[in-house]
Amino acid sequence: MQAKMLKVRAIIVATLISSVAAGPWGPICAGNPRNKIRGCDTFGCGRYNAPRGPRLHKGVDVTCRDGSTVYAPFSGAIGGRVNPYRAGKNNAINNGILLRGSGFCIHMFYIRPVRYNGRINKGQKIGVMLPMQRVYRGITSHVHVQNCDRSDPTRNL
Repeated sequence: MQAKMLKVRAIIVATLISSVAAGPWGPICAGNPRNKIRGCDTFGCGRYNAPRGPRLHKGVDVTCRDGSTVYAPFSGAIGGRVNPYRAGKNNAINNGILLRGSGFCIHMFYIRPVRYNGRINKGQKIGVMLPMQRVYRGITSHVHVQNCDRSDPTRNL
């Protein structure tokens, strides 16, 4: 009986530690419940401040399969469309949203949103991952998450 109680306590402690270690945001992409960050591939690395030619990557790439459901990582409001590429560039993945709430402000790129405004709850479907492989064949498909102030969002994942 005592061994069983110790095992239950160990499970509870492990759960608490993993909850604290995980950031305050919920899962971003179906099939990636832990918000795994894209590693490195021939197109670069997905971590914050990874080199991108002469500049640094000011977001985090959360792995996501093309066509997967994308969820709101926190409750708040969708504040409009934001595009990852300059005006006039038209390709299959040039879309995203601004999301504000719960003390956060982020851009989420490479998704086709359900809508471009309105309230949203943590875990609610906000869109679908766009066909990244059509534009960058061989890249690890991902949702790009960038804080509005361009600070590192990693700890929130």
